Amino acid sequence: MRTRISFLGAAMLAACTPTEDPSQDYFAPDYLGIETRRLDDDLVSFLVRMRGARTKADVADYGKCAAAQYALIRGFGFARHVRTNVQEEGGLWAGDAVYTISAALPDGLQTIDAEVAVAECAETGIPTV
Repeated sequence: MRTRISFLGAAMLAACTPTEDPSQDYFAPDYLGIETRRLDDDLVSFLVRMRGARTKADVADYGKCAAAQYALIRGFGFARHVRTNVQEEGGLWAGDAVYTISAALPDGLQTIDAEVAVAECAETGIPTV
């Protein structure tokens, strides 16, 4: 009986011991700039470039941060994601993110409160426009 308890205790301790997760590699992106293209009064494209992205989502987040800051600069409080195209070649990631900007919360599922998003970008170290 004692052996069984010791084994269970050791198993429980092992479950609490942190293990290395290879998917949690050190993330040190290099943000290479944002180019803003106004497509219409409320429609804007953000061309972003970076190195060190883990996935397309990192590039999309960079575009989102650019859109949020741009909305605030133009006196708007909200943005809505239209689309983001991402490509990678030789370690250089490029994204073309298109957003609408508006003073009122727009319809749609992918809306952004610009002030909240800019604060999140600052917390995570993602630059804005």
